[in-house]
Amino acid sequence: MATVLVIDDDTALLAACRVGQRALGHQVRTAATGDAGLSDAAVYPPAVVVLDLGLPDIDGMQVFHQPRGWTQTPVIILSADGSEDRKVEAVNGGADDYVTKPFGMRELDARLRVALRHHATDQAEPITQLDVGPLTLDLLQYEASYRGERIDLTPKEFDFLAYLARHVGKVCTRRMILESIWGPGTSTNITTSRSTHTLSARNSMMNRSSFCRTIPRWGTG
Repeated sequence: MATVLVIDDDTALLAACRVGQRALGHQVRTAATGDAGLSDAAVYPPAVVVLDLGLPDIDGMQVFHQPRGWTQTPVIILSADGSEDRKVEAVNGGADDYVTKPFGMRELDARLRVALRHHATDQAEPITQLDVGPLTLDLLQYEASYRGERIDLTPKEFDFLAYLARHVGKVCTRRMILESIWGPGTSTNITTSRSTHTLSARNSMMNRSSFCRTIPRWGTG
């Protein structure tokens, strides 16, 4: 019996999913905010996540990208926005499926089972820690340390280092980094604060080691 985590701020919809999907053979956990959903996923890893994009506390795409740092759990996007552009953005961003509200319980059940089948061959344990030489990144607690000394980082600065740690030895372009941290399309609308996050994290590590190195005209590696 698969555990499904539904993240949506519509309490009536959450109640309907609990009853409907349990009747169809799934275990269902629910969360009404992005923060609550992320916390629940970390403590009780689901087999699949159903995620609403219009959450009250965090943009749904931000909630989608954060767990991708430590798990490959399939994600089905749930939204009242049925536009083709929105669907393409979500799927290109890594979503496994996209369901438009309103929807039927049997339709959702069918999509859940397809997503589970597609991921059935990947049964590896979720990655909760990255070790790159003397650098350690705790992906659940969002904590970084270098030679046992804790590094104070903002969540976005941590995401920046985690992205580099997962791509050691590879050239990571500015666009690749920014779109991984802030989502697809953001590299074309970069604010000063976003660039500052990456610069601050890079400087934190460059002061300690040769972990980060800038290659002119290419990016950070």
